[in-house]
Amino acid sequence: MSSVSPFSNALPADVGFDTARLDRLRLVLQSEIDQGRLPGAVVLLARHGKLALFEAMGQQNPASGTRMAQDSLFRIYSMTKPIVSVAVMMLLEQGRLLLSDPVSKYLPEYAAQQVAVERHGSVDLQAAASGATVQDLLRHTAGLTYEFLGMSAVQRQYGAVRIGSRERSNAEFSQALAALPLIARPGSVWEYSRATDVLGRLTEVLGGQALGDFLREQIFMPLGMHETSFWVAPEHHHRIAEPFARDPEGGVAMALFDPRQRPQMESGGGGLVSTAMDYARFLQFMLNRGELGGVRLLGPRIVDWMTADHLGAIPVNSHSGSATLLTPGHGFGLGFAVRTAPGLASVPGSVGSYFWGGMAGTTFFVDPAQDLFALMMVQAPNQRELYRQLFRDLVYAALLD
Repeated sequence: MSSVSPFSNALPADVGFDTARLDRLRLVLQSEIDQGRLPGAVVLLARHGKLALFEAMGQQNPASGTRMAQDSLFRIYSMTKPIVSVAVMMLLEQGRLLLSDPVSKYLPEYAAQQVAVERHGSVDLQAAASGATVQDLLRHTAGLTYEFLGMSAVQRQYGAVRIGSRERSNAEFSQALAALPLIARPGSVWEYSRATDVLGRLTEVLGGQALGDFLREQIFMPLGMHETSFWVAPEHHHRIAEPFARDPEGGVAMALFDPRQRPQMESGGGGLVSTAMDYARFLQFMLNRGELGGVRLLGPRIVDWMTADHLGAIPVNSHSGSATLLTPGHGFGLGFAVRTAPGLASVPGSVGSYFWGGMAGTTFFVDPAQDLFALMMVQAPNQRELYRQLFRDLVYAALLD
């Protein structure tokens, strides 16, 4: 439970990076900052358990001019999902659930869901032939969706009831979501969704405590992630990283959740705030196949199972914004996107690498074949796809050995 860093520092060349090429990564990001397209960033690269790069750049808060710091606090949004997925797998290791269990076994509100079928402008509700399983929730094949991924009848209903409100408890959220129709039959398509929010509620029911308490006691304290939580206490408000007030490319106001307010809903799909070093601890734990600093939370074969493709022939939903999130050459495991082919994708990476990101721009990837992980923390919502790809390209370009 020590807060001492699990990493030693290394010269980039000692862990296979070219120093001049890492400088290029810095220069490209600094150019984006200088052009007013990116407020600031914290970048962390680790290989063979050693830090090759850990640098804060630009501004933490462009409104106040506060400089970015290595310990700045970021809304990590969907980078919450891998952590909650680990919590579920810990419950599996304890024998409290099976992945083949129907979700309704633990959350009975999901026992009688219906599927919305749209035809010629009308919507028919049909009984789902079978309910979603815990595995469906983990791999996003449960028939759920996100309200911002399209304008289908189901997505409009999500928006109408404000399903993403932080003012409901996790139990109230689950009841509200279960009352809405499914966008697809469980197991039929990959549709990125609020499934991990449901897993957060499942963790509460099986773990016997609030999600935040479970994560703190079972994951954050053992791994030394003392800066990660669902809200930020007043004494740390000055460390919160902020986006530009208005998008630098379109001028629209940037609306992110306020981590200063303690939410009723502890969103397992997108509610955590963290630092680069805290999340690096989690990624090194994953790269170590379930262990960090002598603390083991998962067995190595369970981690291998989590980070394997669980979709197989299940297609991505082509009628939703999900189609842009899981590109060719990738599948999805239990909480992570997984690389399945050396080519096809628009970014480099090894087969077996896994990754995800957050809506405000944070991103990571883990490459077990190279014993490497890379993490970039930014708060630039509308530029997130650009910076994720740019970051990946520049990291692999700097890796020579």
